Amino acid sequence: MIVQDNIYLSSVLLVFGLSVLIQLFYYLCFYLAVELHKHPENKQHDTPVSLVICARNEAENLRNFLPAVLEQKHSDYEVIVVNDCSDDNTFDVLGQYLMKYPHLKVSTVHKDPKFTHNKKFAQFIGIKASKNEILLFTDADCRPESDRWLAGMTSHFDDKTDFVLGYGGYFKGKGLLNKYIRYESMTTAMQYLGMAVRGIPYMGVGRNLAYKRSLFFRNKGFGQHNYLISGDDDLFVNQNATRENTCVEYRIETHTRSVPASRIKEWFKQKKRHLTTARHYKPGNKLLLLLEPVSRTIFYIALAILLVNQFFLPYVVSILGIRLLTQVFVLGLAGKKLNEQGLILYSLFFDIFSPLITGIIHASNLMNRSEKYRWK
Repeated sequence: MIVQDNIYLSSVLLVFGLSVLIQLFYYLCFYLAVELHKHPENKQHDTPVSLVICARNEAENLRNFLPAVLEQKHSDYEVIVVNDCSDDNTFDVLGQYLMKYPHLKVSTVHKDPKFTHNKKFAQFIGIKASKNEILLFTDADCRPESDRWLAGMTSHFDDKTDFVLGYGGYFKGKGLLNKYIRYESMTTAMQYLGMAVRGIPYMGVGRNLAYKRSLFFRNKGFGQHNYLISGDDDLFVNQNATRENTCVEYRIETHTRSVPASRIKEWFKQKKRHLTTARHYKPGNKLLLLLEPVSRTIFYIALAILLVNQFFLPYVVSILGIRLLTQVFVLGLAGKKLNEQGLILYSLFFDIFSPLITGIIHASNLMNRSEKYRWK
């Protein structure tokens, strides 16, 4: 019996060590990549750009955040707001801004009981209305961190660059939910920005994403995923971004901040909608994205078994220490780079449970594939 126990625990120790190696690979290869990446010098200044914002019942957010978008230090840009079937006073708010800002344009989509559509249709209307080759996207509940946002996001475009992936974080607030949303936003950005730096761009976020208009039409818009409620950002990047045509932009002055969900039910619904696109990623991307949370889950399960049985305890504690120090070091650098302060201690707790939370949401989507989601 003792021999069998030792064989079992030795196997657990081996799995524990392998899971740590996989985790260190992600931290040092991908998550640290943004910190080590040397930001290129600006290639162009005041590149003409069309900014597209889709808004459905966003009167209050437009009133609060649109002026920061309309008052950028950029000499040549237009802002196109697609008023998508709003039944609040969005029209009145936009009307006030139209009189003040000549570079603001409004496209209106009216309700039609015979025709239902998702956000991609509104996005398409905004793209069709644009006049410039460079398109920049954000949401109505987003505010740029500075008046140099446009300049920074458009400075990378040249003949080779079709995509610029930016960071879209969330406003800091009170409560554990707010901290978890900010933590998840930061770690997701560490992953998609880091993988893009390493030549594996797989997604971007619609809160801060830029690409070329000609690319959109050359690749037939949102293509075969047009029917999905989500994917106007991540799936479009996943289908069309490559090592050669993608740049990242992570300077603080080019970040955007969004209004986070204030209730768990609201956040859960948003996450369910966003995660519906994951199964449509390229196979290699899905494997990389799955390996990290699976290895992390195995790491914590194996750790618990080894600690309970006090098996090779000095070695287990040493390996745990290496992984923990790496985690704190990399997250600390990322928090500074992405201007997400005060999350380190919480991240140690979130790191354990986030794969479980995401797994529950994925399972909920699988069990309710016929469920209809609205983008607003």
